[in-house]
Amino acid sequence: MPDTRARISWQAGSACAFDGDDPIASSHIAARALLADPLTNKGTAFTQAERDAFGLHGLLPPHVGTLASQIERRMRALDRLPDAFARYAFLRELQDSNEVLFHALVASDLPRFLPLVYTPTVGEGCERFSEIWRKSRGLFLSWPNRDHIDQILADPALDRVKVIVVSDGERILGLGDQGAGGMGIPIGKLALYTACAGIHPAEVLPILLDVGTDNEARRDDPLYVGWRHARVRGADYDDFVEQFVAAVQARWPNVLLQWEDFAGTNAYRLLDRYRDRLLTFNDDIQGTAATAVGTLLSAVRRTGRPLTDQRVVLYGAGAAGCGIAGMLVRLLVADGLTEAEARQRIWAIDRNGLVVRGMADLSDGQAALARDPAELDGWSPPGSISLAETVERVAPGVLIGVSGQPGAFSEAIVRRMAAGTRHPVIFPLSNPTSRSEANPADLLAWTDGHAIVGTGSPYPHLSGTPQALAQVNNVYIFPGVGLGALAAGATRVTETMFMAAARTLGGLAGPGDGLLPPIAALRDVALQVAKAVAEQARADGVAPPAQPGWEDALASAMWTPAYP
Repeated sequence: MPDTRARISWQAGSACAFDGDDPIASSHIAARALLADPLTNKGTAFTQAERDAFGLHGLLPPHVGTLASQIERRMRALDRLPDAFARYAFLRELQDSNEVLFHALVASDLPRFLPLVYTPTVGEGCERFSEIWRKSRGLFLSWPNRDHIDQILADPALDRVKVIVVSDGERILGLGDQGAGGMGIPIGKLALYTACAGIHPAEVLPILLDVGTDNEARRDDPLYVGWRHARVRGADYDDFVEQFVAAVQARWPNVLLQWEDFAGTNAYRLLDRYRDRLLTFNDDIQGTAATAVGTLLSAVRRTGRPLTDQRVVLYGAGAAGCGIAGMLVRLLVADGLTEAEARQRIWAIDRNGLVVRGMADLSDGQAALARDPAELDGWSPPGSISLAETVERVAPGVLIGVSGQPGAFSEAIVRRMAAGTRHPVIFPLSNPTSRSEANPADLLAWTDGHAIVGTGSPYPHLSGTPQALAQVNNVYIFPGVGLGALAAGATRVTETMFMAAARTLGGLAGPGDGLLPPIAALRDVALQVAKAVAEQARADGVAPPAQPGWEDALASAMWTPAYP
């Protein structure tokens, strides 16, 4: 009998090539493969000529559609769904069946789709990831398969990868350990790399390092798709991550590797270990910091008091909080303060209250922010100094929350803050909405509309209000940082590159905007941030000199979803 198995190969967005002993069987195998691959599937938009060439007749309804008509059909379907999670699940399935249509749909109304593709809906998406998992996307590198990482990464379908977002699922937003469900974060982040920075979907790769989970509800769930085991920790964990990084370096020497939602201690350790070894950054530490500081620069201009004169209370001193504090210190030093003077402007509060020298188990980032007990004469004892007491005694002009503690910014605290400054800057940044330190409507009410507010999650019902308001979302920073680093040919991502990104973001809001440009302008924001980051990479000596016309080339290289 002749061998009827077809040998099929294609590149994303290009025609399919195949050969086989039985041309009819080969044709139909190739046709079904073409429809099954989200990078090549066009659905009803395959033309008559393409249907003839690839044997698609009968596999598709006879109507020949357009991308615009397909978007309209999906919009109607979305409008009929009952809630945000149902729409999230619908969009995930669409992405797994037709990448161009998915990204064109998102691009058609970014303000509508950003909260569905990422925060806040992605939080529930991670919690219920196993419930809606249907089709392979990205890579699950699990502890039991640790000796096969090189072979897994060797897949020729991954040859074009330029950007990897990786998580181990331990600290998903403010929701804690979600294990394999944490894959929703890399998938969502990379969708935004495509939407905002124009990175082709064939050039991005989400990865979940599955080292188990300590979330017993996940392990006991019969639908859970991850490795059912307590988390691997210590030297074994470090060795596993090293295996992963070494394999990535060998496979893609110039790839950008972005770390997402690792627990605080691991987040800092891994960033410190690998930041000088490959092109890498941690979005929770550096991206959050640059976004918060960039928005803060925009906010303080509205107060009439420069940042160097502001007192800042930081509620939450984990990876994100310490990252924000570190960038604030560097910015204040660049603006003329000494490092000691800069640190004196920041009061950090963690689970044991105000961070004070001599406390046990302080991280390096916390220790750098710890207050001297001698300056706290008359305060409550260290370990019991609350947010309320700190605000009462410090009278800050800026209050930033990255604690994951819902409602922590109480009416009494906010009113006390407003009594000491006409325009208090208040940023409840914890995600998702259920973990926010305050509702912005309350903050505006408690300050008679004088507060300048930045939130971590979107609050659409407040859009269009005259008050200064912004969603302080990392999407304003990380796509541009990644695009700029890649465009410049950078070998490292430096702190000054993030500083350049923050300063650029802080100056982008127009006269009719809030604190930040509108979500609909995110593609231009990414381009402007990318240019600043690329220039800073060259100034830092981590990228070669610019070629003539590089800015125009960068803009023209950004991918726009369209069928070939």
